[in-house]
Amino acid sequence: MTQSSLPLPQIRALGETRRQDAWWVQPLLVFLGFSAFIVYSTWAAFQANHYWFAGGGANYLSPFYSPEIFGTSPHALFGPKPDWLPWPSFIPFSPAFLILWAPGGFRFTCYYYRGAYYKAFWGDPFNCAVGEPGFRGKNYRGEHKFPLILQNVHRYFFYIAALFIVLLSYDAVISYIWTTPDGGKTFGIGVGTLVLTVNPILLGAYTFGCHSLRHLIGGKHDCISSCSAARQSAYGCVSALNRRHMLWAWLSLFWVGFTDVYVRLCSMGVITDLRII
Repeated sequence: MTQSSLPLPQIRALGETRRQDAWWVQPLLVFLGFSAFIVYSTWAAFQANHYWFAGGGANYLSPFYSPEIFGTSPHALFGPKPDWLPWPSFIPFSPAFLILWAPGGFRFTCYYYRGAYYKAFWGDPFNCAVGEPGFRGKNYRGEHKFPLILQNVHRYFFYIAALFIVLLSYDAVISYIWTTPDGGKTFGIGVGTLVLTVNPILLGAYTFGCHSLRHLIGGKHDCISSCSAARQSAYGCVSALNRRHMLWAWLSLFWVGFTDVYVRLCSMGVITDLRII
């Protein structure tokens, strides 16, 4: 019998590869995109101002601050922050800090985002067939060990994220209710109304295309199409969104940031919200 010996693959040094294409472009763009959003959203959350707009009868609230539990805007559910609410003295109070942990946690633990920022920030690896850092060690077990095993909380963050879609949809609906000069209410559409309407649509496409929901609806079953027509239809809808999960993830991330920018600039008087109807 003929025998042949095959050498084991050699571990590449950091960034080492035989690829001839611009493999570094994708992780670089992801790094820049995530970094820009993190920096801006953190800055916006610390402002605690200019997060709603009521000029000309409009009724807009930034998604970074919705739902506003305690705050100074007309949208605050329970008014200003009460004295009994514990808050570190070295951190200025902002309504955004009370709610941003929920959508932020959902995105941070998202299956797509994990793979994206593992590569872009940790070089794990930077791209296929590219050498990665050697800090893992021989006992590395990925997401089966602490702390990365905590990423599995994503399936529970999904329920909270779904609730936020309802809340942001409500914000979009009330943006169609404008205040008249005499204090009455009327139907109206402004550019901001459209911006707030697109926001939950994109967020919904991202959230309801989540791998966790796909598993919850039908992925955990051996029988789908022949056992339940309703389940098959729901599974097909979620799968259709899931096939473009990366696209919805980026579009919704950009648009939620853009929505805050738009409301903020209107509130500051930098731009004027155009009323269409």
